[in-house]
Amino acid sequence: MSISSAEFEKLFSDFRREAFRLETLDDYSASSDPDMIRAFLAGEPQPDDYNQEWADEVRGNIEAGKRMYRVHILRRPITDYLRFELGWGYRKNEKAGEEFFILDITDRPNPLEGVPDFWMFDESSVVSMNYGEGGKFLGAESHFGPTEWMVRRDLALSRAIPFAEWWERYGEI
Repeated sequence: MSISSAEFEKLFSDFRREAFRLETLDDYSASSDPDMIRAFLAGEPQPDDYNQEWADEVRGNIEAGKRMYRVHILRRPITDYLRFELGWGYRKNEKAGEEFFILDITDRPNPLEGVPDFWMFDESSVVSMNYGEGGKFLGAESHFGPTEWMVRRDLALSRAIPFAEWWERYGEI
């Protein structure tokens, strides 16, 4: 069932314990600020206000005792977009308290092939995201019966490593 942008956004303030995200794409550039991507690729310093609204939301949730975490499935060599997302986005959001894990499928099959990006809130509300060309966000759908989504989350986490560990090994490549 489709969910409105307002309903989706409300989930980020209404959850009580945890919000989990699975990311599966290697390019979300069509949903991102092209000027920020260009600045990153040109080697410019990250603006202090880059992604600040999200970082503030994360920090507020973490300070309220909630957990926000995600797994990104990716393959090396990573795209320019992922270099940007991981280098600027993840590193900033990690400082705000969001936890990141990487499921690197460079040398192994993807255990979640065909699973869409999704957010799961408190193991009860699940919203899958639909994307078009270049990672353009097209909308979201709410799902009932979170059990299959919990299995997907647990599988992703069991095969992933902490972002900081992955970044130390591969981040500057």
